[in-house]
Amino acid sequence: MCRGLDLLPITCLERAKELKALFGSLLQKSDQVQPRRSQQSPSFHVDERPQWKESFHKMLCSPNGLCLFRAFLVSEFSEENIAFYLACEDYKTTKPSKMSAKARRIYEEFISTDAPREVNLDHVTKALIQESVERPARTCFDLAQAKIYTLMEKDCYPRFLKSLAQQSGPERLGKSIRICPASGRQN
Repeated sequence: MCRGLDLLPITCLERAKELKALFGSLLQKSDQVQPRRSQQSPSFHVDERPQWKESFHKMLCSPNGLCLFRAFLVSEFSEENIAFYLACEDYKTTKPSKMSAKARRIYEEFISTDAPREVNLDHVTKALIQESVERPARTCFDLAQAKIYTLMEKDCYPRFLKSLAQQSGPERLGKSIRICPASGRQN
């Protein structure tokens, strides 16, 4: 199971850095959607951590919480879930002229049977999305996004909280945030 973020082997952190490059534009878009903090203050605030325990949504709305959650999912080899969720959030803000291409790209990357980062969805949901991608609308991924959100909330999030509880003190969490591969921050 999870051994904690500070115990990740170097190869895992290197893989996470590679994923940062892969997420590139998605991360920039997701940072625009969420409230941004000042670039001068990338440190961890102890006040944030209790909010992350209140709800999965609050943790996702926190740049530091999202950063640590991404790193946690990388350590569990399930980063495709948060990548898909964020891709769907980005898709909802896409200009109508670009929706078709972006919908096809999301489908091919996360949903199709041969997808390189296939998320865990039932065949009925996949079929519905395949049909809706032919005539994309802002809501064509809503059902799949809701299912992945629920999966992360019920399965990954409790393990993430347990992992946080095993971390001792804000110094170690702050270190994890500074080296977080998906934070999009300048260190």
